[in-house]
Amino acid sequence: MLCSAKTSGQLTVAVRRRKMSVTTCRTMKAGFTFAFALCCLALAGVRGDSFTVLQAPEFVSFQKGDWPVSGEKVPDVVALTMGFSIEEDLLWPGLQAGPLFQRPRANVLVVVRGVDSLAFPQTVASYPLENPVPFTLDSVAETVHSLFSEYTPVVLQLAPSEERLYMLGKANAVFEDLPVTLQQIRARLSQDGSVLTSLPLNSLSRNSEADLLFLSEVQVLHDITALLQRHRHLAKDFSPDLYSLELSGLEELSRLYGKDSPQYRDATAILASVLQKFGEDMYRLYGNRAVVEVVTVKTFEAPLTRKSRSILESKQISNPGSPYNLAYKYNSDYAVIFNIVLWLMIALALAVIAIAYNLWNMDPGYDSIIYRMTNQKIRMD
Repeated sequence: MLCSAKTSGQLTVAVRRRKMSVTTCRTMKAGFTFAFALCCLALAGVRGDSFTVLQAPEFVSFQKGDWPVSGEKVPDVVALTMGFSIEEDLLWPGLQAGPLFQRPRANVLVVVRGVDSLAFPQTVASYPLENPVPFTLDSVAETVHSLFSEYTPVVLQLAPSEERLYMLGKANAVFEDLPVTLQQIRARLSQDGSVLTSLPLNSLSRNSEADLLFLSEVQVLHDITALLQRHRHLAKDFSPDLYSLELSGLEELSRLYGKDSPQYRDATAILASVLQKFGEDMYRLYGNRAVVEVVTVKTFEAPLTRKSRSILESKQISNPGSPYNLAYKYNSDYAVIFNIVLWLMIALALAVIAIAYNLWNMDPGYDSIIYRMTNQKIRMD
């Protein structure tokens, strides 16, 4: 009896321990699953800024993937899509080399501040943007102007919120009527054919300054495509065109209403649909040979700079354009020019030595035809 009681007690304890271990394992699995879900949600929520390609021709191959691109390298990506060379190699697998004799007719880059991503219905590729520092396409614009100065390409850089406009080439004649200042754009909104009559404003107000700033940027996008439709010959010439637009209306709305407000959500939806249509119109106007990119960034990070002062600083500045007594910068062609000059000088020096040696050891009566003819003439006389 005692043995049977002990045996049954041991079995009961063993069963209880087994149930407890099973329950513990299930609890741990459920905890791991919940933690994994929270991590996924957190990663999805902090996806970050993005570089999205809305339109691109077939010969400009963007590979789909999650390769991050640095903000300071965006001008290099734009230059490579247009077939231009850059100073440093771009070690980014998102853009593959294309045909040598096929180049897009235009590149359109739109920078949207105040949002990390937009829900576009259709895109070519999208990549995360890291190190979002402020950048410009001035280097690309200078390359376009220097290579195609005879054809006067269209170069348009516009930031409506800052009333900043830069036009070059044929853009001076075509886009001279484009509203630039906020006062001009607000006057354009009250005219016929403005976006106020076609867009669903919903919670946006026509009496709010921040709302009008956002709507004015949408109006500028509409007016650019309208002007190009009236001047279709610009999209058919030989020279490539460059457009750089910076929109900050969403940033003002998020600062005023908050990112959870209905105004911000409605503005985000409106801008996504407007940019999608803007990219399709620009792509069609240039005969399906235009690249349209959108950079979405919450806020730009100021680049870190370090200022130093030497204790051996002299009053004589080697570079008058720099107040820090810095030397002149070498460009990428310095090594090539140095080698050309060096070996040319060596070749000329060797040539001078060889010629001088041959002249020194030359026999005037035998090697020179002048002295030979002179001697024959003297003998004949």
